[in-house]
Amino acid sequence: MTTTDRTFGTALIGQTEKALNAILDRQLAGTGITEPQWVTLTLAVVGGGDIDRAELVRRVGGATQYRPAAVAERIAELTAAGFLRDGGDGRIQVTDEGQARWATVRAAIGPITQELWGDLPAGDLTAAARVLGTVLDRAKAVLVAS
Repeated sequence: MTTTDRTFGTALIGQTEKALNAILDRQLAGTGITEPQWVTLTLAVVGGGDIDRAELVRRVGGATQYRPAAVAERIAELTAAGFLRDGGDGRIQVTDEGQARWATVRAAIGPITQELWGDLPAGDLTAAARVLGTVLDRAKAVLVAS
């Protein structure tokens, strides 16, 4: 493991995000799920597996900054793949296959996450969350204003 002094800024944030996405992409390889679909499926699963379509669109859009039409496309793709089901009553349900596929990927990601930051001091994690949360809130404000 290499630790060097780094300057906080867009390069570090971007490199970290790219490395984390590369890890996720490797875990998703062969699952039939893309990263944008993964976010959508995850929010459906953690939403209880049976969620109002409009609420799912709102949650995914809030987490990703995707426009509602793009979220609707991800829902349609996951439905066509058999991972989600449209209940026809404005609700989306996670299918047994969707739940199983999600659980398999989560099980693979868990140990990696633990290896990445599981041994970092709680205070460091709290500070990182605070700083990144502030940057995220400001970035969302810029997006809303533009």
